[in-house]
Amino acid sequence: MASSYAAVYEAWKQDPQAFWAEAATAVDWFTPADTTFDAAEGVYGRWFVGAQTNTCYNCIDRHVLAGRGDQVALIYDSPVTGTVEHWTYAQMLAEVQALASVYLELGVTRGDRVIIYMPMVPQAIAAMLAASRIGAVHSVVFGGFAANELATRIDDCTPRLIVSASCGIETARIVAYKPLLDAAIDMAHHKPDHCLVFQRPQCRADLQAGRDMDYRDEVERAMVADVGTPCVPMEATDPLYILYTSGTTGQPKGVVRDTGGHMVALLWSMQHFYGLKPGDVFWTASDIGWVVGHSYIVYGPLLNGNTTVLYEGKPIGTPDAGAFWRVIAQHGVTALFTAPTAFRAIRKEDPQAGLIEDHDLSSLRVLFLAGERADPDTLDWAETVLKVPVIDHWWQTETGWPIAGNPRGLGLLAVKHGSATVPLPGYDVRILDDGGHPVTAGTLGNVVIGLPLPPGCLPTFWNADNRFRSGCLEEFPDHYKTADAGYIDDDGYIFIMARTDDIINVAGHRLSTGSMEEICASHPDVAECAVIGIKDAIKGQVPAGFLVLNANVSRETADIEREVVALVRNRIGPVAAFKTVMCIKRLPKTRSGKILRGTMQKIADGLDWKMPATIDDPLILDEIGAVLHDRGFARRTPGN
Repeated sequence: MASSYAAVYEAWKQDPQAFWAEAATAVDWFTPADTTFDAAEGVYGRWFVGAQTNTCYNCIDRHVLAGRGDQVALIYDSPVTGTVEHWTYAQMLAEVQALASVYLELGVTRGDRVIIYMPMVPQAIAAMLAASRIGAVHSVVFGGFAANELATRIDDCTPRLIVSASCGIETARIVAYKPLLDAAIDMAHHKPDHCLVFQRPQCRADLQAGRDMDYRDEVERAMVADVGTPCVPMEATDPLYILYTSGTTGQPKGVVRDTGGHMVALLWSMQHFYGLKPGDVFWTASDIGWVVGHSYIVYGPLLNGNTTVLYEGKPIGTPDAGAFWRVIAQHGVTALFTAPTAFRAIRKEDPQAGLIEDHDLSSLRVLFLAGERADPDTLDWAETVLKVPVIDHWWQTETGWPIAGNPRGLGLLAVKHGSATVPLPGYDVRILDDGGHPVTAGTLGNVVIGLPLPPGCLPTFWNADNRFRSGCLEEFPDHYKTADAGYIDDDGYIFIMARTDDIINVAGHRLSTGSMEEICASHPDVAECAVIGIKDAIKGQVPAGFLVLNANVSRETADIEREVVALVRNRIGPVAAFKTVMCIKRLPKTRSGKILRGTMQKIADGLDWKMPATIDDPLILDEIGAVLHDRGFARRTPGN
């Protein structure tokens, strides 16, 4: 099977335009492209120039027209409300058509922006598709985002309409969205014309007369009118959505996704990377506020005619660490895609995976992990308890689909724990030193991608071409800078070790915190961990490890800390200067599961820091600060 991948990747290298022109035949076009790739367009060139299509049509209409309207498109599973709903493609089409009609009545037209500020409910997906149906550009902002962060996004993309909900539910806690939305609009210089609010029974919102409208009332009225809302032909190069990267401070950075190339790339990935067929049940346990949710809860599965699972819950606590197993069994999930942090949380609560025995997981064929580095220990545990292939893969908000991974649809390659495996067609991945020179195999360096980027990747930032050039393209000419550090081994396997700002300099030695975390996580009592660099007057920086232990560990933490120090020093050597380890209750993370290492480092170094807008639980940082203070490190409260 390895030859299948090799042949496909070589075919792309030999003639990229022919490769992507062939891939584009999976999309329904209203008008074919004048040229597959035009290097003279945009910042580094544009894909499928001259073609016209519509994303909503390809996601919904064409499946209904093909006679598959009765197939389930969406399973909504909400353990926090006790709700399970099945939406067919025909039902999705009716909801989306009606909502698109409401948009038009409210003055939203092609090219206008619509902000979507909603929890994980089917109406949020309908709001995205309705925007694409009429040619509006949507920008999903994570539900419950702080008012000031929402305000910066309102000012940056200047929406005519905001679609929101009265509340979200975080495990057992109700979060009222409307007060946050009202505060954000008050702060913003730009004011939307209207807000559509989906009222949830757990917390109803007060609506402002003249501006706010009830989502369900308006959609039901439009359904009765049944005027029908056709799909607007869009240029392949028109923007589909803007997605602001997590952790943005100051001026927001809006990643733009185009219409045509996005569909081509996602369809290719669904079939040839994820290896899924129409009708398969695909569950991506993420949030629509992140790129993973955009690509593989919403667009990828619907484009490919899959059934997608929309899960409003957590891996633990809704109600327990068996939640994922229940969803897989109940809905016949074929493939699960989640972040490694979810499995670390499950393992911490149920190290022996005893809860899995209560569920029939025979439908599950594969597990995909992405969003952060998957440590080998977590991969091994997942393989052991699920008894299916576990595929780590690597990509970014900016690329929108995988850069590297083990291509299930082309035949799985040999697995190397800790590696994202091989680059996918479209990606010329290279490792360069800080001077822009290639490094030898196995040498840690800057991971870059040769231009042009393939279809589906960002063409630019929203209204910020120069910022895109300076931030992503200038440091390494003719390459896109991923800002990740890693290496490629002699077999061509890619190892992503850390963000480049997570490479620490210990007495002149460049060391990866990712490699240290991998060793820490191999200790049998450690559920998850993080390693950061703390400033040191002699060595410049020294590493410090933070360990979260498994739930059933009763040993002295001091003993575990000594053992972990010994593990790192034995495997990396004294050059690592690894002496400081702290056992803590939990790690600070974003709501997408990424560990806030940068913020932890600022706290440890005594620098001013800002409360991250995407943090899951702000109180965790107080706990981290207290632990660091007890260990003799500097501590400051948040500042600007």
